[in-house]
Parts: sequence; C-alpha cells; structure tokens
Amino acid sequence: MTARETTDARRFVAEFFTSFTREVTADDGDPGPVVDRYYTPDIVQTADGIRIDRARLVAHIRPVRKNLSDFAFEVHEALRDGDRIAARFTIHATDRRGRCTGTEVHLFGELAPDGRIRRTHQLSRTVRTPGTDGDGTPAEEAGEEGDGS
Repeated sequence: MTARETTDARRFVAEFFTSFTREVTADDGDPGPVVDRYYTPDIVQTADGIRIDRARLVAHIRPVRKNLSDFAFEVHEALRDGDRIAARFTIHATDRRGRCTGTEVHLFGELAPDGRIRRTHQLSRTVRTPGTDGDGTPAEEAGEEGDGS
C-alpha cells in the first residue's frame, strides 16, 4: 500500500464520520434519511460485542443529539482495499455540560460500491482526554475543587 493510499484512507474515515456526525446532529428531525446516506439499509455494526442494525443505529442517535456539544475525529491509522476498510481513530467529544471524553475505536468494515458502510466490527475503549482531570472535567475546574493544586 502506498503512502497516498494510506492518506486517502485516513481522509475517507475522517470525512465520513465527521460529515455523518455533523449532519445527524444538525437538527431534531428524523435521522433516518441521514443514516441512509451513509449506511446501507442492511447495516450491521457489531460494537464491543453488541449487534446494531439500522433501527438501533437510528435510536442511538437520539441521545447523542441531545447531549453532544462538540466533537472531532482523530484518525491514527487507516487502510482501504477495495470494499474493505480498517481504521484506528479517537473520537473526542464534549457534552452540553462541558465534560470531555475520548474513545479510541478499532474498526474493520465493508463498504458498498457507493461508499456507504455495510458492515463493521468495532472495539472501543475510553482514553484520557488531554486537558481534563481524567473524568472528563476540564482541568481548570478540577483545580477549583481542591485537587491539591
């Protein structure tokens, strides 16, 4: 795999998840049409052992919309070979209360010919977000609470 192909795969992953998240959180309307632009109707995601089909994916979006304030996807590695993709990335998210979380994701997936995701297997883990006290609270707030600073 060439450096250009690796860069293209990283860009694809970053743009895919960033644009999907931006679109799906833009309003309170039906998230179904947005999901359908990014995922095939027969989507199956297995995330940390939990099987998620289209209906469960749409249902998952509702609380995300309610709580998400800001986000960024940091793609560390990605490879694409035809309709197969593998990536390791971190989702940096801030909720409406200002709490920051980091989630590292290892994803293996299958794409439809039009670039939508058909299947994924994902493993994730929470990682410390820089600038926080370890539980997602901004570090400057932790200092105000008597953390020894």
